[in-house]
Amino acid sequence: MTASHASPHPETQSTAQAGQLVLLATGDGKRYLIRLQEGARFHCHLGTLAHDDLIGQPLGATVYSQLGHPLLLLEPSLSDLMKRVKRATQIIYPKDAAYLVHRLNLRAGSRVIEAGTGSGSLTIALAWAVAPTGRVYTYESRPETFLTAQRNLERAGMLPYVEMHQASIQDGFRQSGVDALMLDVREPWRFLEQVRKALRPGGFFASLVPTTNQVSGLIEGMEATGFADIDVVELLLRRYKPVPDRLRPDENMVGHTGFLIFGRPILDPQDPQRWLSQERRRYQARKATQARIATEEARRAAEQEQGGKKYPRLPLPG
Repeated sequence: MTASHASPHPETQSTAQAGQLVLLATGDGKRYLIRLQEGARFHCHLGTLAHDDLIGQPLGATVYSQLGHPLLLLEPSLSDLMKRVKRATQIIYPKDAAYLVHRLNLRAGSRVIEAGTGSGSLTIALAWAVAPTGRVYTYESRPETFLTAQRNLERAGMLPYVEMHQASIQDGFRQSGVDALMLDVREPWRFLEQVRKALRPGGFFASLVPTTNQVSGLIEGMEATGFADIDVVELLLRRYKPVPDRLRPDENMVGHTGFLIFGRPILDPQDPQRWLSQERRRYQARKATQARIATEEARRAAEQEQGGKKYPRLPLPG
């Protein structure tokens, strides 16, 4: 696949067109993502709609099923594209994906590596950010998951901006000098040397893991392999009920979905440890002081076991 494709963000169409991906929203909160095809029909719990009746309708219009139920015909958002992929794995949610795109410093023309692809939800967001002149290189080792992600990317119209690799990253990445790299794997600390070889010095690295012990393992690995500007973030999203007279939080909150870890690979052969965070350096100083105190206490205890500290015998007067 070549990168010479039209932008995924064409000028907004005022009417629904054949071949276009559209969103049908119902009054009871359901949302359906469909691609309009002449002669096809859409079926849901409210009845059926002929695609031919939707083609040519203004986006934002109210349309009706054959049973007379109303639906909204809308342009799908990036969030709709991400959340409505066919899932072979857990997905990275839009709240985390948006912050990842921000912290990875992605824009049109950027080159970014992702491993593993999973269902392709984050891949869609990365491609959306770097298109039309950038490139996403994504790695997935599981054949069935790879094919599911490929179909999801094709459906979302993002496949032209993605180079997919069905391969393990154990032996490294096929690209080098990329602008950013994202790891979504169980033990990301095992692949930091491969990350450094693929990512340009000073580039942008990120990873997502679900548990705190994984965060600790990754931070230790990053400190040992020359990463600086290390940061750990957790994002919590709270929705509010849009009722003006009774505005209050929704009882269902999207809470913990994962920890986001960020860092930059640096070049400092003399003393890379000097770029650790202030909190980390203070902690190391406390640990060093505690170790010295423990050593001194052990020495004094050993002296006491031997009868205490020995002094030279002094001559008696007279």
